[in-house]
Amino acid sequence: MGAYKKMTDDQLREELKSLREEYDKLCKSGLDLDMSRGKPGLDQIEISMGIFDVFTSKSDVVSENGFDCRNYGLLDGPPEAKRMMASIMNTTEDHVIVYGNSSLNVMYDQVSEFYSHGVNGMTPWCKLDKVKWLCPVPGYDRHFAITEHFGIEMINIPMNEDGPDMDAIEQFVERDPSIKGVWCVPMYSNPEGASYSDEVVRRFANLKPAAKDFRIFWDNAYAVHHLYDEPEKQDKILDILEECEKAGNPDMAIEFASTSKITFPGSGIAALASSINNVNHIRDSLKIQTIGHDKINMLRHVKLFKDHEGIKEHMSRHAALLRDKFNAVLDVFDEELAPCEIATWTKPRGGYFISLHVENSCAKKIVKMCKEAGMVLTGAGATFPYHIDPYDSNIRIAPSYPTPEELKKASHVLAVCTKIATIEKEGIKV
Repeated sequence: MGAYKKMTDDQLREELKSLREEYDKLCKSGLDLDMSRGKPGLDQIEISMGIFDVFTSKSDVVSENGFDCRNYGLLDGPPEAKRMMASIMNTTEDHVIVYGNSSLNVMYDQVSEFYSHGVNGMTPWCKLDKVKWLCPVPGYDRHFAITEHFGIEMINIPMNEDGPDMDAIEQFVERDPSIKGVWCVPMYSNPEGASYSDEVVRRFANLKPAAKDFRIFWDNAYAVHHLYDEPEKQDKILDILEECEKAGNPDMAIEFASTSKITFPGSGIAALASSINNVNHIRDSLKIQTIGHDKINMLRHVKLFKDHEGIKEHMSRHAALLRDKFNAVLDVFDEELAPCEIATWTKPRGGYFISLHVENSCAKKIVKMCKEAGMVLTGAGATFPYHIDPYDSNIRIAPSYPTPEELKKASHVLAVCTKIATIEKEGIKV
């Protein structure tokens, strides 16, 4: 089988006939496969079960500053929990507030606070005629859902291999005062798996926004989620907070992280990091929402990991499981799609996703065909604001939950559907 563009119509027709026969068999085989969401697999969840053993009814649950974590108070978290989350985000504990289990919740709260009450005493966004937000694409659908929920106009920014198109970012941010924010997943981005280069991070830090209340939402969700143990195979990024401080923009970035894919997705801890000024303002508004989050769960995580080396060892166990899953998908693509020269895909060194780029106008059809064959993918267009992929060409693949054997079957289904859609796009029929 050669590259499809080099084949004659008759050769493509024969190829399509064979593929259609294979697809019919797949549809009748009773498959039930799912690569739609980036959930940790059951094997990954198992490696965190030791967290239940760190406390008993006799355990001391007093934090290192003498606070009894069974009680109200300690709004921003015990110092040892702040230090642990700071180590994940490569900052210091005085810049950190520790929350409940969901960093997405924290991001929503920050947008909501700025929308209703303004950024650090400035005009609330709800009182402005227009509020806009920059969205690197393909990107994280749940980020886009937040800004859409508040009626904020979203603007697509192309992603490059080293991060967003900074020429476009700079033009929008520095010329338009209605631009109030930008979504960023700087490390092993969702879904491209890209990590921001030093130049990109520094250009973010050195932005000169037309709006004083412009904020970078730096969702560092995959800061420690490497697929390989060797340091030379691990991506690294600069500390955005430090770079903003150097650039004279200390308040411009707000960073988010959590242990949701480190321990348990529904029972981890989340954190926010920013300038001391921002943290003070955020803490003041947080007093209205809560008297404190689950500090016992925070201490449980600290007791499990002990220090940053413990986190690295734990994440190495995750990586060992995820590598086989990513490789299962990539091997099928290399074997079945690469010779056809009809698609490209990322080969990330960390994170939770593979981004598949197919021929224009084919993604929706491929996702629909996969579903009819018993294999569920993230909806086509989900990686773009308003679920509109202008080229209908991106498909996000989440290899983490199924087994490697299931992933091989699912990837074969996806490859067959991609081939069929590509040939039929050229008007070839059986």
